[in-house]
Amino acid sequence: MLSLTPTAIAKVKLILTERGEEGGLRIAVGGGGCSGLQYQMSLEKEASADDQVIEMEGLRVFIDSQSRLYLANAQIDYIEGPDGSGFKFDNPDAHNNCNCGETFYA
Repeated sequence: MLSLTPTAIAKVKLILTERGEEGGLRIAVGGGGCSGLQYQMSLEKEASADDQVIEMEGLRVFIDSQSRLYLANAQIDYIEGPDGSGFKFDNPDAHNNCNCGETFYA
């Protein structure tokens, strides 16, 4: 099952609070990128009809039925370092990744 580290959960909650928004985090896989598929994240007010909603430490995560196929074993972390900061996907089911680390072949 998809998981977010405590650091990633805390960062998303902070972003929601700073923006004064309620809702949750949509995580999806869509076409694009140099490898064919890419990860997508956005804030959403509500889940769609076909979404799986996962509750993680008070954060609601929305995943559509198509993306569930690609995200089943993925873990998302939030990394801060000298080269910048951002969310990092670790997906053992991705067969090939491009050099940027944001796109993959399933």
